[in-house]
Amino acid sequence: MTDVVIIGGGIVGLATALQLKQQRPALKVILIEKEATVARHQTGHNSGVIHSGLYYKPGSLKATNCIRGYHMLIDFCNAEGISYDLCGKIVVATKPEELPQLDILYERGQLNGLGGLKKLTLAEMREIEPYVTGVAGMFVPQTGIVDYKEVSDKYAQKFLSIGGEIRLNERVEQITPGTSLSIVVTNKNRYEAKLVVNCAGLYSDKIAQLTQREAVDVRIVPFRGEYFKIKAEKQYLVKNLIYPVPDPNFPFLGVHFTRMIHGGVEAGPNAVLAFQREGYTKSDINLKEMYETLTWPGFQKVAGKYWQTGLGEMYRSFSKAAFTKALQALIPDVQESDLEPGGAGVRAQACDRTGGLLDDFAILESDKAINVINAPSPAATSSLSIGKTVSEKVLARF
Repeated sequence: MTDVVIIGGGIVGLATALQLKQQRPALKVILIEKEATVARHQTGHNSGVIHSGLYYKPGSLKATNCIRGYHMLIDFCNAEGISYDLCGKIVVATKPEELPQLDILYERGQLNGLGGLKKLTLAEMREIEPYVTGVAGMFVPQTGIVDYKEVSDKYAQKFLSIGGEIRLNERVEQITPGTSLSIVVTNKNRYEAKLVVNCAGLYSDKIAQLTQREAVDVRIVPFRGEYFKIKAEKQYLVKNLIYPVPDPNFPFLGVHFTRMIHGGVEAGPNAVLAFQREGYTKSDINLKEMYETLTWPGFQKVAGKYWQTGLGEMYRSFSKAAFTKALQALIPDVQESDLEPGGAGVRAQACDRTGGLLDDFAILESDKAINVINAPSPAATSSLSIGKTVSEKVLARF
């Protein structure tokens, strides 16, 4: 018998496992991951940005966990010798109509406790990023870069060192909630657990449905973000991180430039519907998963509301020239020939039946389970704080 089974070996599942075992060493905790290694999906395809907490509504789970998680992450990296760089970033208003939203971000950052935010003129922006353009901007000193795969591997290592167990290559197939125990059946084993914690990311809604008899009225809609890399000879165009002012109606930050901790500069991502939950290329299609997405009433409402934005994102996915044009709004000197194919990630975006794209982290509790059903960016930055939040909910049951 196991006290807690955690499903999902991404950065949130690993952080939860570590926090839980550190707070209550006597608990028997097993983490189950369907892949051969941890951090294979959202975590392993992450752009590596340490987020400051600038964008999130004060008092929201994203704001409180990102800001607490930021400090916990920095302390963890310092203690474990993991390289990171708090290089800061600039947020750029590229046209006058974006200035009110830039002001809102500045106020929100101050309410979230970010010190050192600085409004910038174009001349001041160019002292930081010489090739940028725009009407105004803001410097955010707390933003940084790190390798989240390295962070995740260290979480796993520390969890194992204090008696935790990780079972790889095990896919959860069935969960039967009982009166005192839940039976978790994988393709290899059967576990009796007092409590199930679901951190399954792109499949968190599917696992949540297994843990309770009543319907889970949320679906994960996968959005692929595609990146280009800037060729080595043109990387001088970007010193650190350059972001646009995000559209407040859309849960994505827009194409931006990111210096990577191991070298190189990424440009992107766009945000296109993925036709498979783990669909990292245009040709990755799972007909069953695509059908489930397209027939979900909430997605149909989202598509009806954002179809113009969606078409623009899709066009940029197939047109390098259009992608380049979007990047040139921030750095006019970037040319199509400067870009070479980069990676892609898939964001697990929860969508409710009414067409609401869940903006905040969401944790759904039932008698025998705690389900983390929405933990997109900034979940990596927030991981230790989310893990602490979830582990406190777990310990309240014991």
